Amino acid sequence: MSSSLSGGFADPARDASRAFRSCLEAMARPGTLQSVAGLTPPAPLSPAAAAILLTLVDSATPLFLGSSHDTAEVREWLAFHTGAPLVQRADAQFAVGTWSALGALSDYGQGTPDHPDRSATLIVERTALAPPNARLTGPGIKESHETRLPDLDALRLNAAQFPLGVDFYFTAGQELTALPRTTRVEALPCM
Repeated sequence: MSSSLSGGFADPARDASRAFRSCLEAMARPGTLQSVAGLTPPAPLSPAAAAILLTLVDSATPLFLGSSHDTAEVREWLAFHTGAPLVQRADAQFAVGTWSALGALSDYGQGTPDHPDRSATLIVERTALAPPNARLTGPGIKESHETRLPDLDALRLNAAQFPLGVDFYFTAGQELTALPRTTRVEALPCM
């Protein structure tokens, strides 16, 4: 079987339902870790990033691939499993790649005052989601939550634009966490 035809959910109905629940939980409770299983996407796409894409992206969802993930295997896999049209950053509703490969946050749709929902969601692939370097506060967080994030200054600027800005999923292996633009980010003190 072609690698583009394999590697999707092992049990599509149940696995997709579980992945959707994980995506919702992560966004509703910023900084909490969620796990997904049942996928073997082509490298460098992690199982967690693949689960988000298979759950939230379809043939009507413009997708940007960062240079880190723009491979023939990933393109073929996405074409078969999602049918998502591949577009440039400015036209993307979703983007996937490493932090450096995704480029400047301002290159993505930020929404408008009348339609803040017309912004992009970035799926940022990481090598690890720990140890924590940031404290999160805001909606969905009882007091505070600690997590590991890249470029805290850029994430703080993004949150300061609320209701505009972009939303994030951070992934590593089978784990994912989310950072909506409503979440305030501060650096943890160095020890």
